[in-house]
Amino acid sequence: PIRYIAGSLFCVQLLLGPVLAYNGVNDIQYFKYKMQVPEAEYFILALPAVTLMLLGLHINSRLRGEKVNVPAIRQYVEANPNFMYLLIGIGFFASFFGSAGGSTFSYLFYILSGCKFIGAFLVLIGSKQLKPLPVILVFGSVITASLAEGMFHDLVTWALFLLAYVALKYKPTNPVKVISAIAFTLAIIVIQQLKETYRASIGEQGNAAGIEAFDDALRKSQAAGALFDATSMARNTVRINQGFIVTYVMTNVPARVPYANGAELWQIIEAAILPRFLAPNKLKAGDNSIVNKYAGFYIREGTSMSLSALGDGYVNFGPIGACIFMFFFGLIFNLLLIQFYNYSKVIPIVLVFLPLVFYYPIRPDTALQTALGHLVKTTMVLYTIYFFWKRALTVSPGKQKTALVSQ
Repeated sequence: PIRYIAGSLFCVQLLLGPVLAYNGVNDIQYFKYKMQVPEAEYFILALPAVTLMLLGLHINSRLRGEKVNVPAIRQYVEANPNFMYLLIGIGFFASFFGSAGGSTFSYLFYILSGCKFIGAFLVLIGSKQLKPLPVILVFGSVITASLAEGMFHDLVTWALFLLAYVALKYKPTNPVKVISAIAFTLAIIVIQQLKETYRASIGEQGNAAGIEAFDDALRKSQAAGALFDATSMARNTVRINQGFIVTYVMTNVPARVPYANGAELWQIIEAAILPRFLAPNKLKAGDNSIVNKYAGFYIREGTSMSLSALGDGYVNFGPIGACIFMFFFGLIFNLLLIQFYNYSKVIPIVLVFLPLVFYYPIRPDTALQTALGHLVKTTMVLYTIYFFWKRALTVSPGKQKTALVSQ
């Protein structure tokens, strides 16, 4: 459900977060994270922009997206029982030895490290009998890494995709879906509330990272009554409010910095498409220079923020142009998803790779050069794998017909 996940996250970050900000949270928020323009002025831009983005995302998709052919995937897994374990092995190898490849190949290793999740998803939906060990191994590794680093983006995003594949296999009822969604949301709130305490515990206090340190942070927050404290939770809503950065852009452009008229967008496209040996001065992932220039406030080194797709559209083309830009932004995702679906008719497992391709693009807080760069590079890697492994990946017409009839 890539379209629905992406659309939901953009609505949360650009609509729901700002709604909360304008309805009380702004009054208690840290001054730098407050909305900088009146509510009507912001939503006159954001509402049509997000609506057009959703239109571009869903146009010609019949509002149902790409259906995963589970019988065909099971048939492929039965015919190639080692393939999913090979992907898991490649993923762990790339995770452990990626740093040895140097900066030139570091992103390639990063992409390949995500293959372990794709292998786990294939184990989940491609096996008739439940095989929990590979899934536990893969997701145990991301839990361990998240606790070690004190960063939980990977864990939350991959857990979201895991829930999607569990739903794909077991087809839960609507009440189960609602309960799962509430539980998932509460888990995210708990992580967000405990994150700073946990980081202080493993950083300043020198405690060993892990479940015990996280549990200790949980106990301290409960004892202090801060876990579900309304004020603390309200301040943490900045994590679901990308709109505040957009309002900084609205006040800074064109009042202090002129519209880029496509120049900034070209920088982003250059960073996404061209390799560094052809564009040695292109933007780097996490480069804050664009935010510092167009949002008008300084971000210290080590902190990552982005203008968001809406902010980039406004910087380049103004308010009306930003809305049109958001339509084409959603349309790019849509056309790529349709292309993947067309390939899935002869390579059923290709749709299982979609979480890897759209891992960054579905997140509104990701810099546009990072999102588009990930989209381009990951698609190129998958096409290269297909080019050299075409016979092994393609399902013959007879088997494909049998799988479709079975579905």
